[in-house]
Amino acid sequence: MSKFELKLPRMGESVAEATLTTWLKDVGDTIEMDEAVFEIATDKVDSEVPSEVEGVLVEKLFDVDDIVKVGDIVAIIELNGSNSPSENGVATIAKGHEEIGNHQEIVSELEDSVAIAKETVSKPQGSPSSETSDRFYSPLVKNIAKEEGITIKELDAISGTGNEGRVTKNDILAYLENRKSAKIVQTGTSDTKESKVIQKVALATGQEKEPVSRVQVSGGDEVIEMTRMGKLIAKHMVDSVSTSAHVQSFIEVDVTNIVNWRNKMKNSFEQQEGEKLTFTPIFMEAVAKALKKYPLMNISVDGDRVIKKKNINIGMAAALSDGNLIVPVIKNADQLNLVGMAKVVNDLANRARNNQLKPDEVQDGTYTVTNVGTFGSVFGTPIINQPQVGILALGAIRKMPSVIETEDGDFIGIRSKMYLSHSYDHRVVNGALGSMFVKAVADYLESWDLNREV
Repeated sequence: MSKFELKLPRMGESVAEATLTTWLKDVGDTIEMDEAVFEIATDKVDSEVPSEVEGVLVEKLFDVDDIVKVGDIVAIIELNGSNSPSENGVATIAKGHEEIGNHQEIVSELEDSVAIAKETVSKPQGSPSSETSDRFYSPLVKNIAKEEGITIKELDAISGTGNEGRVTKNDILAYLENRKSAKIVQTGTSDTKESKVIQKVALATGQEKEPVSRVQVSGGDEVIEMTRMGKLIAKHMVDSVSTSAHVQSFIEVDVTNIVNWRNKMKNSFEQQEGEKLTFTPIFMEAVAKALKKYPLMNISVDGDRVIKKKNINIGMAAALSDGNLIVPVIKNADQLNLVGMAKVVNDLANRARNNQLKPDEVQDGTYTVTNVGTFGSVFGTPIINQPQVGILALGAIRKMPSVIETEDGDFIGIRSKMYLSHSYDHRVVNGALGSMFVKAVADYLESWDLNREV
């Protein structure tokens, strides 16, 4: 039978590699057309990779936690009957006995090469060949360790963020970067077989960072391992707080006209467009207009340089069922009308909840909006999504007594109001700009035309 080489497909212009996180099929399993074979993860999103053919999985070429480059062959599938791949194909199919023989010879040679490579990288340079470890390391990690002269003892001391605490490519590269400015102290006693590697990184103040004390677990406590995405989010948040000088501005907004207009238009909008009309696209439109008015909020910081972004790409924070968060990006948001904005918002939100986002759809954001009001919060102090310099939190809409100014005097009335909470990077955004920007969003929302056509 013919064989099909399942490769890692192109996932976007800025994505060159991914981590294989889970095999959904085992060798010998039958695979249907478009059925997911394995899962991969970038630093932004998890995705399933489906098969383009029907057949049987006969070989896996990568292990869990291995780094796979776009175009690499990940699995071999033996085809059923005369089934063949699509014309643009991601593989070469062996036809006839002669080509099958050639393919098997190539596979045999590759297997021999892989065996030799594994034997070579299992002996890190600068460490005794007899050193071994009970911890699993991928061939890529071992190869990097060999090239950089990292010993098994050093590898064992690296805290891994991969599945079951495995060391990934990013972990070992981060270790190498820190090692340049770190003092490594190795201590050991005669009655212990292994030395503990203690890494102390000097802070910018010249003081040494005190080791974090471990939490004591008692008998009745439940230990829950963080997910891969949870670890990435945690690191991203800590890095952001240590990078940006966060400061906040708050403003109260009267959105009574928007609430009334939406109540009037939502049914006809859904009938005409086939989409639900939520408040989110209205808020996104307001933010896009404010970014257009204040382009210095649409920037990133690169060392001592400020990069003013040409495109307005607004990130839309979305909560996932597992408690994690993902931020799909509305590209060129200023170029969308309200109908287009509603379609994009609904599509990204639905696919985010179903884990169907593509890596490119969570990248290149220039500003972020998060709706804390969904969970009843009145306002919040969100953390900036690096390398952006601002993030806007939308509070819950509430009916409140309010002073209404008229030509005949002031009155007390019931109005729909909300708070906008704007966090911004005080390194490059001063209080005046940060406040004027959020005031522009508020002004646009309060001046909403009740007679506006969609």
